[in-house]
Amino acid sequence: MNRSIPLLSAGLVACLLSTACGAEVDPASRDSGTVTVENCGEEIDYPVPQRAVAYDMSSTEKMFALGLADRMRGVVMPSTAERSVAKSPWKEDYESVETLSTDVLSLEVVLSAKADWVLAGWNSGFSEGRGITPRKLERFGIRSYQHTESCFNYGSDPVSVPPLEALYTDLIDIGKIFRVEQRAREVVRDLKARAAKLREQRPEDPTSVFVYDSGTDKPFTSGNQAAPNAIVSLAGGRNVLSGLEKRWTTVGWEKVVEANPEVITVVDYGDKPVDEKIEFLKSFPPLSSTPAVRNNRFHVLDYGAAVSGPRNVEAAEKLAEYLRSIEN
Repeated sequence: MNRSIPLLSAGLVACLLSTACGAEVDPASRDSGTVTVENCGEEIDYPVPQRAVAYDMSSTEKMFALGLADRMRGVVMPSTAERSVAKSPWKEDYESVETLSTDVLSLEVVLSAKADWVLAGWNSGFSEGRGITPRKLERFGIRSYQHTESCFNYGSDPVSVPPLEALYTDLIDIGKIFRVEQRAREVVRDLKARAAKLREQRPEDPTSVFVYDSGTDKPFTSGNQAAPNAIVSLAGGRNVLSGLEKRWTTVGWEKVVEANPEVITVVDYGDKPVDEKIEFLKSFPPLSSTPAVRNNRFHVLDYGAAVSGPRNVEAAEKLAEYLRSIEN
């Protein structure tokens, strides 16, 4: 994907994509004291992490955007994200941090790494079924932080926060935990300003967009609790499945056909090349009558930009540019 629009504003981009510029930290704060941060409805006291582990691109790129690559013990990065990692604007940071596993997050990997802090999402890293939860990590003296977006699926009293607000919350909270609050505020300020500009440009009649991740029998897509819903809305579109109170979920094709999308945004992720996904959608008979297929309107959304992370606003800028191009 061409990157004609900067990830962050010109004043920040050179520094924030470089580990050399680092994040300024009070040296005394690195080894003393705790800060209290609310995460998924619980107040947690955090000492400064010294051996942080991040799971998947959402966690890892939040760390990189805050200049924290040199504070990480390593990352757990599923092999299905390999193509997206290779295209990341933080490619050099990825190369500087050890990959601990190319599978899912596991307790064994975390313990072997002697981690003291883990960043992941609920059911996207942490899992009761696989035996790695924040409470279980606490038994080993390991603190953790769950993505605010994923709090929607956590516990008996889930927390629902709009995806972009969830992203901003994570960046500010991680900044507090690592004592790089100024850096976090700068990143969030930049993202909010660009998001506001996109909102000002939104058309009165938004384009209907279907977000397609994968699946042939049933499509895997984004509900209103996941980042693509915010990306589509910011770009001047309307997620045809925005009525679903879900994060990522599976639906029946009949819902998609009934929604009659004008554009299909295809997530470039997993073992199947994105071109093959688009060919399937073009050849799938139930979709043949939709404006998106009739007019060959497919937009590619990189996985690293589709998950909750600092590239969400850039993804909205790119989609907005595409939507404007098909209107002209």
